[in-house]
Amino acid sequence: MSIRRLTPGERLTTSFPLQAYSFDETPRPADDAESMRDWLPYQEGNRTLVAEADGTTLACASAIPMRQNLRGAVLPMAGVAGLASHPLARRQGHVRDLMHQLLDEMLDEGHVLSALYPFRPSFYERFGYVGLPAPRTATFPPDDLAALLRVELPGELVWQRTGAGYDEYAAFHDRCLVQRHGFAVLPEYRRIRVRDDDNRWLVTARVDGVTEGLLTYRIDGYGGTLEGGHLLATSPLARALLLQFLARHVDQVERVSVVVAPDDLPELWATDLGVVCETRVTRPDESAPMARVLSMDALAGLPADAGCCRVELTGDRWLAGTYLLDGTTGQLEIRSGTSLGAVDPPSATLTAAGLSALAYGALDPAEVVVRGLGDVPIDAMLELRRLFPRELPYLCASF
Repeated sequence: MSIRRLTPGERLTTSFPLQAYSFDETPRPADDAESMRDWLPYQEGNRTLVAEADGTTLACASAIPMRQNLRGAVLPMAGVAGLASHPLARRQGHVRDLMHQLLDEMLDEGHVLSALYPFRPSFYERFGYVGLPAPRTATFPPDDLAALLRVELPGELVWQRTGAGYDEYAAFHDRCLVQRHGFAVLPEYRRIRVRDDDNRWLVTARVDGVTEGLLTYRIDGYGGTLEGGHLLATSPLARALLLQFLARHVDQVERVSVVVAPDDLPELWATDLGVVCETRVTRPDESAPMARVLSMDALAGLPADAGCCRVELTGDRWLAGTYLLDGTTGQLEIRSGTSLGAVDPPSATLTAAGLSALAYGALDPAEVVVRGLGDVPIDAMLELRRLFPRELPYLCASF
């Protein structure tokens, strides 16, 4: 078995058919390969590796060069996607070997974080990934927002198709990337599919000429559902403007459905609003995202309270070692090695998933212990809480 990187044109006859078998209705028509050609431009910058033997593709995996906000720092992130195995080559270690090489190569190029949507979370936990909160879907009748229509709000709404409004759409996502912990954006060659498909409406809320909120959506039919994507707003005023827009569809649709951040509270959007907020996580098709830290360089300089802890990271290909994490200056300093000077801070032992859970704010140090992701004494828990205050990440991007 050998591993190699595909050229863009090879995807059509190697990785695409394997991914189609793993993730789509199958079998596909024998001449269906050409229908995937339209996907090629949106994959051109991906790093795609395949494991092969005797001319047969056994497994494939791709990494998308993305950017993600980690506690205020925007860092290069490898979005892992399209992991698929030949049905006769499964459970033989091919995906493990591909993951190792893929992340090795992405780390060499400076990608210090990684995220993915798992088919089985426990499989990826062994690679150092930890679960992040999934966004929620809020469903409600537009009539319950009628009271908002009687409120005069400053600002304006702009309504257009996603193709026409793409530049504003992309610029606003880039703004959210800078402002929101956990937020991630796709590279431009992938993101422009929103523009090229041009199959959704885009409504944007502008305040003093500045875009502060947006929503993409489609309507499945008269009397049906207005199916919205992520309702993004950087201010309460922008969100109220978008909700007013949705209220105006009372005589057109029975219900509205939008995707909201894990920490959003739709039940407080309006008085008498009847809303169902739902998070569905099932295997293998509806999964919450997972993420991990690939390099300790990702943590250096992050904001931190005055804490100090010695951490031994075990069982990881990329992070194994002993480090001193010091936040006494208000920024996290990382010092490595077994000789850490005269300091004698509390000590903890963590897996890469345990460290990633703390860095992303997904788990408290006590939960890390409960989940079997580390051994953290009480005194070390107190220090790690100061170094990594709980902060809910919001990935948003789908890939």
